[in-house]
Amino acid sequence: MKRAMFVLAMLSLGTLCWAGSALEDATDRLNNATSVMHEIMGMPDKGIPEEVLHHAKCVGVIPHMVKGGFIFGAKEGKGVATCRTADGWSAPAFITISGGSWGLQIGVEAVDVVLIFQNDKAVQRLLSSNFQIGGDASAAAGPVGRHAEAGTDWKLDTEILTYSRAKGAFAGLTLEGASLRQDSDSRHAMYGDVTTKALLLGEVPVPPAARPFVAEVRGAKAEAREDERK
Repeated sequence: MKRAMFVLAMLSLGTLCWAGSALEDATDRLNNATSVMHEIMGMPDKGIPEEVLHHAKCVGVIPHMVKGGFIFGAKEGKGVATCRTADGWSAPAFITISGGSWGLQIGVEAVDVVLIFQNDKAVQRLLSSNFQIGGDASAAAGPVGRHAEAGTDWKLDTEILTYSRAKGAFAGLTLEGASLRQDSDSRHAMYGDVTTKALLLGEVPVPPAARPFVAEVRGAKAEAREDERK
């Protein structure tokens, strides 16, 4: 009996430690994503064009995604995403991204990735449990600069615009074949028993840990709208 109680206590302690670690990881990810958005919006002539931000339905940020390898490349990272709702920007959902590439690559590089979901079809992809960028959802490297050129076709049928920042340089990114999935462990650690769909549709209040990230996205959109009026 005592042994059974001891085992149960150890299991409970392990569960609590896992939950604490998962929550800390989720909070750190939100903080890193906030920093990425803040720094990108601080480089107006080389960042995401105002028109793209104004047009966005959802914004995803994957800080410090690792890519690289020898001969066979690989991409993997964890991030967060928020969607525009009738009441503002939603509580962020947790996502992971991974995928292989083919080509001669040597070394490992960490990059910050930003995904701009442009239309309702792209939002539905994000609400699903798993989809492939460039396969299930059309994607393209996004335009860079203060304004998107009038002649570009970034608004057309492309569902997701992709960006990357590495070593201070910001540019469009090709993520063909990468798989984007929900991160259930981080979601549960931050929110408890809720779904990604409930989060992104605005059915869950934004928790304190996520407010700075949502504020950065909201601020970026507000700046875009203000500049459009000028």
